[in-house]
Amino acid sequence: MEWIDAATAAERLGVKPATLYAYVSRGVLRRRHGEDGRRSLFSAEEIERLARRGRPRSQPPELVIESAVTALGVDRPYYRGIDVLALAGTATFETVAEWLWTGDPAVWRPPPAGDSVAHLRAGPASTVDPGRSGEPGAATHADRSGEPGAVTHADRSRKPGAVTHADGTGAARRAGLAGEPWRCEPDEALQAAVTAQRALPDDLLPLDRLQVITTVLGASDTLRYQLDPGSVTATGRRLIAGLVDALPPLSAPQGHSIAERLWSRLCPAPATPALLTAMEAALVLLADHELAASTLAARVAASAKADPYAVVLTGLGVLGGPLHGGASYGAERLLAEIAEPRHAARVIAERVRRGERIPGFGHSVYKNGDGRGAALLDLIKQAAPGHGRIAAGEAVLAEMRRRRLPDRNIDFALATLSAVSGMVPGAGEAIFAVARTAGWLAHAMEEYERGSLLRLRASYTGPPIA
Repeated sequence: MEWIDAATAAERLGVKPATLYAYVSRGVLRRRHGEDGRRSLFSAEEIERLARRGRPRSQPPELVIESAVTALGVDRPYYRGIDVLALAGTATFETVAEWLWTGDPAVWRPPPAGDSVAHLRAGPASTVDPGRSGEPGAATHADRSGEPGAVTHADRSRKPGAVTHADGTGAARRAGLAGEPWRCEPDEALQAAVTAQRALPDDLLPLDRLQVITTVLGASDTLRYQLDPGSVTATGRRLIAGLVDALPPLSAPQGHSIAERLWSRLCPAPATPALLTAMEAALVLLADHELAASTLAARVAASAKADPYAVVLTGLGVLGGPLHGGASYGAERLLAEIAEPRHAARVIAERVRRGERIPGFGHSVYKNGDGRGAALLDLIKQAAPGHGRIAAGEAVLAEMRRRRLPDRNIDFALATLSAVSGMVPGAGEAIFAVARTAGWLAHAMEEYERGSLLRLRASYTGPPIA
């Protein structure tokens, strides 16, 4: 069978690539991935048959949105062409957010194809032993997709929100932010968000607090209606900093980065360097995921020219659903029921008997496993080898495999991070929400530029029209 790429297939059918993928999701066409795991290939015979028959019109319309933010691969997303697994554990969340918002090469520039990982390690930006990849400031990591994308990072004790890269000449350069920590300004806005929570129950989940915080910060921001890219990017920095800093503190932050500050709001104990690396990786892995349910809702809001705070509030409202970001909270409770690994079989059996979904397992896109979950679990195991909660998680994974049930996803890894670290209930949802705020705003900027209202059509199934 002859296989052709997406551009060739779309040209033969006379449709846009987005329409081509809509045909795939509706079962009109089959596709497979190329050897690189990124290219989509189509049967030339199927394309020819469809071209002769004409475009399918018997099925209800499907909304297709063209976007340059994130592409989904076989088991992982790519942020503006960069493999997220290459970023996890190496790039700061602030840098990844800026990359999603701007796509600016000054924020992120993979090295020239001729540059090797060894060359980057030898550059003056490499400040730590390359072998200590599990500690903050790990020196170099190659793009796991096999394409050039190795990066070199300076010690986290340098200014937060920026990473150090080596360019093709071997000279170090600063990338990402100017080096200043993200702040919620003015201070009165942050204080108002803190004050607004005083009457809330002490045991309220962090995600519920984040919705209150977003509302208050938006009402306090006189620049909220500035929708040009530069203004939305600045709003994003203020908003994310405010979401984190307005949460009740549980411990002293160990630094100024978003990851360090968020840790102090979710965990009463200070983080080890390796666990903080896992926390940063979780934020990076969750920053965006194409048109997930919350992102689609956020884009609809942005298409109506809702301001960035309203866009994020829309996303937060959808995120908490148990089939979306709320799945990590369900996975937390699942792990909490397993006091010892030997209890895993009984806990899973009871849920199966009740016909319940096992939270933290299965994915609508990654049918053969979520690479983000695997990457985060690896970092957690490196950070806390032999931890009892990891053993409980491994027992759950083994029981799911024994029953031939779906594989783990990023929500299960988040729950494991929360359990190992001793975080408060619902911490995984909060990490998810803070991270995904970056993606929602990246998609909002595309809608602001597009300038037209997203309007879906229903396939009417009600009583006959009189």
